[in-house]
Amino acid sequence: MAIDADQYRKIIGSFATGVTVVTTNVDGNYHGFTANAVTSVSLDPILLLVCVDKNARALEELRQATAFGVSILGESQEGISNTFATRGDPEGGTLRGLEFSQGETGAPLVGGAIAQLECEMGEHFEGGDHIIVMGKVVGGEILSDEGPLLYFQGKYRRIA
Repeated sequence: MAIDADQYRKIIGSFATGVTVVTTNVDGNYHGFTANAVTSVSLDPILLLVCVDKNARALEELRQATAFGVSILGESQEGISNTFATRGDPEGGTLRGLEFSQGETGAPLVGGAIAQLECEMGEHFEGGDHIIVMGKVVGGEILSDEGPLLYFQGKYRRIA
């Protein structure tokens, strides 16, 4: 059974994912992007991966960063997801004007997220038209019991 990229996108879109914002701090310039290609890899050591389009501005920032943050968005944060789903340049001292805190690694973490993780930068791997960025998780916490923001078949969803 042959498959093309459009059909693959439709099929894989039937796999519901959580929505995150991945953030960096390079010399006081903050940057973030919406990502649903975030996956737990290992418990020993604790590792996760993020897949980033080779043409994304975010990849340049990740390559320069020593750490990154992952903020897991709640169902009330669709607007934040949309904000970071559009291209934007890094900003000095602000994260697109949104509330954030700075983690121990220096990575900005989105305010109001249901959970946050901080990662030291790990290896980068080729993955077709994406780069797979490995992170060693060095901190994290659950901040809310709000339901997660989900992405399914091209639309935001919530747990009923």
